[in-house]
Amino acid sequence: MEFVFTQEQAMIAETVRGFFIENAGSERTRKAMDGEGIDRGLWSAVCTELCLSGIAVPEDKGGAGLGLLELAIVAESAGAQVAAIPLLGHAMVARALVAGGSSQQQAQWLPRLIAGEAIAAYADCDCVEERGGALRLVADFVAHGAVADVFLVASGDRAWLVERSASGVSVMAHTTMDQTRPMATLALAGVMAQELPSGAAAVAAAQQTGWLCLAAEALGAAQEALDRTVAYSRERVQFGRAIGSYQAYKHRLADIMIAIEQARSAVYWAACAVDEGSDEATLALHSAKAFGADTAFMAAGNMIQLHGGIGFTWEHDAHLYFKRARSILSMLGSGDWHREQIARAILGETA
Repeated sequence: MEFVFTQEQAMIAETVRGFFIENAGSERTRKAMDGEGIDRGLWSAVCTELCLSGIAVPEDKGGAGLGLLELAIVAESAGAQVAAIPLLGHAMVARALVAGGSSQQQAQWLPRLIAGEAIAAYADCDCVEERGGALRLVADFVAHGAVADVFLVASGDRAWLVERSASGVSVMAHTTMDQTRPMATLALAGVMAQELPSGAAAVAAAQQTGWLCLAAEALGAAQEALDRTVAYSRERVQFGRAIGSYQAYKHRLADIMIAIEQARSAVYWAACAVDEGSDEATLALHSAKAFGADTAFMAAGNMIQLHGGIGFTWEHDAHLYFKRARSILSMLGSGDWHREQIARAILGETA
């Protein structure tokens, strides 16, 4: 199958790529890492200047009316610069509200999320105690949980909206490997929450969006890691030759390039499959998350090694890509879990 962007999609890709290159440089990312793990100025610009925060939200809900393919384009460019923005939780919660929220819930939160006035985070919890509409739970590893204004708490086929300011909500921030997307523990002690009327649809939409967003971020990070390593291989001279001229070095770069092309195909296959309502959507999403995460981790590891001594230093950006790639490996299901889902889907189809 030959896949190319439409003219509109190509324009979006060019615009967001240039925007993140210009506005999400290493200096700003490191400043965010030293603070709360988010570049609020950058996120505000994404929401208000580019108007990309509602890219996958229908027009009648205040969004741009585009799909997951366009969201993947944005996530890929953000991932390429390891941007410290809460795109993942934002996209998951917004899509969940569209799929399973009431009209009142949508009216209350979608405009604020799209305008960048509120930050959203997704929290998954297997054990939820509910009494009289009040929730008790502890959810670990909530991305950007310490800065979120609203949480979408998911458990099985049910989902609730919880405001950070509600009585009984406590959040504990953690120092984690990827300081550009810090984690937190969310605890609810008898909190009155708004349950979404279509919880199963909301959870499914959030998971689909999260898997694709992470896969696209990983793809962007992998491509940037390769591009920077290729550039370095042309500049660094050893024994009178550019190190990129050595065969062993070329082979490593070629292996990374092939893996990236596989991941790219998987990511945009998944985006198209969801947007078109294909029966292959679930299989494609699991494939994209597994391929994307594994490729980013491999590319980032090679980036460090192929840069030699400088690649191991704090001053070089290689560690930013490695940490982001490592965190993506573990988020929303490991590669082994996603591959197991692929195997189950295939066996189910052939049984």
